[in-house]
Amino acid sequence: MPLQNRVTPLGDLVAHPARGLVYGNRGCLHDATGRIRRRYAGRRWIACRLEFRGWRRSPLLEPGRFTELFFLDDATALAAGHRACALCRREDYTRLGAIWRDVHPGRVGADAIDAQLHAERLAPHHRASLADLPDGVFVLHDDTPHVVLGAHLLRWSPAGYVARIARPARRRVDVITPPSLVAVLRAGWDPLVPLLHPSATG
Repeated sequence: MPLQNRVTPLGDLVAHPARGLVYGNRGCLHDATGRIRRRYAGRRWIACRLEFRGWRRSPLLEPGRFTELFFLDDATALAAGHRACALCRREDYTRLGAIWRDVHPGRVGADAIDAQLHAERLAPHHRASLADLPDGVFVLHDDTPHVVLGAHLLRWSPAGYVARIARPARRRVDVITPPSLVAVLRAGWDPLVPLLHPSATG
C-alpha cells in the first residue's frame, strides 16, 4: 500500500507508488499509525536531495518524527512552496539567498524566507500573463497543474509529465508557484537536484 507522502504542485499529499527525484519535509504530519493528520507543522518547508552522506530514509513515517515527503522534481517542490535545504543543498540555499536579497531587500536568512513563503502559500493563487512566465513555473490549465517549458505546457502526474500542449498566447492564468519562487526561477535557477523530471523532455 503506497504511503500518502507524495506532494502535488498544489501542496496536497497523495498516495502513489512512484517516488520522484526530490525529498523533503514540513514537520511531523502523521500520527502513531502513519496516517496523515495535518497539512503542515510549522513554516519551514524544505526540499532535499534523495541521498546525502549515506543517511538512510527508512523506515518512513516513524511516530514522532518528521514526515518524509517526495516530489516529482524541484519544480514541483517549488510550486508546493518548498525551498532548498540549507544542509544537503547548501550551494542551492546560498544561491536562493542571493536571489532573495534582490527580490526582498533587507529580509534575509532562513526565518525571513520561510515567513514570506508561508504567507504566499496561504494566499490565493496569483494571476499573471502566461507569456511572461519562466520555465519551471506551474500554472492551472483546465483546473489541472501544468508546468511551463518553452512554447509548451506539460500536464503533471505523480509519475511524470503525461501530456504536452502549445502554450496559449495572450492568456492570463492562475499561477501555482509562489511569487517569490517565480522570481527565483526567472533568475535562472539551476539546482543540484533535477529541476524537471526526464519525462518533461523525453
